[in-house]
Amino acid sequence: MHATAHEIKSVEDAARLAVTDNLFAPRFYTTDFAAMDRINIEPVRAEWDAMMAEYEGDNNHDHFQRDAGFADEARELFTKLPHELQQEFLDFLVSSLTSEFSGCVLYNEIKRNISNPDIKKLMEYMARDESRHAGFINSSLKDYGLGIDLGNLKRSKHYTYFKPKYIFYATYLSEKIGYARYIRIFRQFEQHPDKRFHPIFRWFQRWCNDEFRHGESFALIMRAHPHLLRGPNVLWIRFFLLAVYATMYVRDHTRPALKQAMGLEPTEYDFEVFRICNEITKQVFPVLLDIDHPAFHANLQRLFACSQKAEAGKQAGGLFGGLRRALWSVAGAAVFARMYFIPVKSNALPETTRLQPAW
Repeated sequence: MHATAHEIKSVEDAARLAVTDNLFAPRFYTTDFAAMDRINIEPVRAEWDAMMAEYEGDNNHDHFQRDAGFADEARELFTKLPHELQQEFLDFLVSSLTSEFSGCVLYNEIKRNISNPDIKKLMEYMARDESRHAGFINSSLKDYGLGIDLGNLKRSKHYTYFKPKYIFYATYLSEKIGYARYIRIFRQFEQHPDKRFHPIFRWFQRWCNDEFRHGESFALIMRAHPHLLRGPNVLWIRFFLLAVYATMYVRDHTRPALKQAMGLEPTEYDFEVFRICNEITKQVFPVLLDIDHPAFHANLQRLFACSQKAEAGKQAGGLFGGLRRALWSVAGAAVFARMYFIPVKSNALPETTRLQPAW
């Protein structure tokens, strides 16, 4: 089943998809605010202050403004897309909005519940950025009469509790792989503007540069607390790296029409993104996934096959459909476990942490 599982035909459908919780849907998080309050960034003070000056300068303050012809162009191009691509693009917009708004909600909640001036100010800036992104995407959904009530989404979405260190690992990776994904798409449309099927793609470079800086923030927090990057915590780093890469691969292959319409082959695109992300994460992670290991690609394909068969069981419903779904979900978990034990590459951390979005 390659098409989007949930048809988006109405504003109710879009809202329902936004609050859905499954393995591939963006989640809303809460955390230990007292632990966040205890973060000490003094070991990286010089790099931190330089980064905060960039946030304060707010070089993207006027970037997320739609021009006069945006909505008309969006609607005209959309009508020319095949139905499957329309649905995949709408699914992309809803999931992207949910992801951006998730960050906005989390950062605002942390800011509201702590007094640490360094972290409080950081959360204010990042919530500002994510709010702009979410609003910008929602405007594109409104062009099709599918705008999402963000207040209702905040009230309705299930929240997952994560320890601060899990927030650091997961959000750092989410921001950095988001940068890698969007910059690769932006570069593709730079070379092939005829394939740009929605005006929102013209903003991807500005958008992903915000994501890059957000990742820098979490990189500095982790470098300021070296215990997060050694000992048993390295096992957690390996887990989150694999979870983020595997989820991306399965999701992109579940909706391949989106990448194909851009002139991108999903597997090649994913591995390009993995390579960019591996290069970026050298700034903070002591291990890198060996994405060139023969078992890595083969097991990603197996994981996708298990996901497809589990989804087919879900769609079939009934007792036997439920059993099929359970069986293939267990099989997928076993494949993931095998991938976890593929040897990783060691990485010596650089003296300075900060990177520039140079891809």
